[in-house]
Amino acid sequence: MRSRPHPPILVRMSETPVKQQSTAAFYGQAIASFAVAMAATAIGIFRLSADAWVRGFLAISVLYLVTSAFTLAKVIRDRQEAGQIVSRVDQARVDKLLANHDPFEKL
Repeated sequence: MRSRPHPPILVRMSETPVKQQSTAAFYGQAIASFAVAMAATAIGIFRLSADAWVRGFLAISVLYLVTSAFTLAKVIRDRQEAGQIVSRVDQARVDKLLANHDPFEKL
């Protein structure tokens, strides 16, 4: 007696991850920390006993450093998000292959 093959059972292997959002307190703390750091640096440069061109050079250097840090953070975030999208597409392909696979089908 031969048993009939069972239809494949569709099982969802992965769900869309919930986006984690920062709390308002964390967001406020990050802004306050940035503002305090920039203000302290500006006051330090302004009160520095050096020529005006030295203080100007330091100020421009700090601004360049800040913009570079923001750009780097954005590039890292974008690369991470792109990696997650590729991973989700690959996972969807594997899920589809597994859903369509019938182990009892003759080759």
